[in-house]
Amino acid sequence: MAGLKDKVCVIGMGCSKFGEFFNKSREDLILEAVNEALEDAGLQIEDIDAFWFGSYYEYYGYTISTVLKTQYKPVTRVENNCCTGAEAFRNACYGVTSGEYKVVMAIGLEKLKDNGFSGNPDSPAYRDGTKPTYGGPGGFSLLVPAYCEKYGVSFGDIRDAMATVAWKNHRNGARNPKAMYRKEMTKEAILRSPMVCEPYISVMDCSGVSDGCACAILTSSEDAKYYRPDPMYVKCTEIAAASGFGTFSTEYDYTTVKETVHCARNAYRKAGITDPAKQLSLVELHDCFTITEIVLYEDLMLSERGQGWRDCLEGKFLPEGQIPVNIDGGLKSFGHPVGASGIRMLYESWLQFHGRAGERQLENPTLGLAHNLGGYPWENISSVTIVGKNPG
Repeated sequence: MAGLKDKVCVIGMGCSKFGEFFNKSREDLILEAVNEALEDAGLQIEDIDAFWFGSYYEYYGYTISTVLKTQYKPVTRVENNCCTGAEAFRNACYGVTSGEYKVVMAIGLEKLKDNGFSGNPDSPAYRDGTKPTYGGPGGFSLLVPAYCEKYGVSFGDIRDAMATVAWKNHRNGARNPKAMYRKEMTKEAILRSPMVCEPYISVMDCSGVSDGCACAILTSSEDAKYYRPDPMYVKCTEIAAASGFGTFSTEYDYTTVKETVHCARNAYRKAGITDPAKQLSLVELHDCFTITEIVLYEDLMLSERGQGWRDCLEGKFLPEGQIPVNIDGGLKSFGHPVGASGIRMLYESWLQFHGRAGERQLENPTLGLAHNLGGYPWENISSVTIVGKNPG
């Protein structure tokens, strides 16, 4: 399988500020992100041949076509749970490699705060109505005792590691002008925060709910040179959907996200990555809850099994560590407007590769990974996209 490696390039990106924007419309957020991307690429909206629009709650392609005045060009609305933004980007890549379009745009948008929910509304009851209903914190809290039991980690140590994840991501987000939350938190304050799923998940273990939009403009690698000398190369973009194994098998032990494991293996193989902890320059992963980030260190092969909590405490994933994780602040600092998050994560690699990350700037980053998952640990959709500063 040849894959996408270096066949598609990003030539412009944009990202709105994320936040609770009761004074901004969907149109405002779309224009903020799209205009930045167009200016970055030196293009006009007329130069875009086709659009892929990712949104969980906006059901129609004309949500963006009427704002951008795309003049009857094709707009495809896609949705794939929390991987929706990544799915829009993936489909845009295939739109280029098909040869049908020269320049395309992927847009991710969500305006959650207008819905009046403090979290994402739950899906309808499953089939016969017997599926239990519970929110994200309840589902992901099951990872905590399972992880401690399997790897012999004390509850105090895992809580310390989880607080370190929140402290790290808020520290990073405080250095990002587009983040929703720009305040550093002490670990002591994090550990004192009220419980949501006692005793495992507190308020500060959860990501927020926000509004936001992000955008990417893509073309073929052959054509990229006509637009700019420094495009971002797509190494791979992978999606893995649940098989039902975790839901029905007693072998599932609640210490891994199997969809992410399969997705990461495919992505690394196609991108030619054999040692991700050493080869990747930065990782943006789906920190919907602090325990999720710890488990994902291991699923993405950044840590050995049972060592993610320890690596976190030892500073491996800090900006100055071996492999910076969520250096832009992650979902903890940005919140999670579902359709926008996957493209927002890629935006950080774009800034880093072009030396435009400000206080967060790394020294000579060359490979970035963006990961999303949507659903629950035992049944979900996972995505992994890897991008590079250079071909090869």
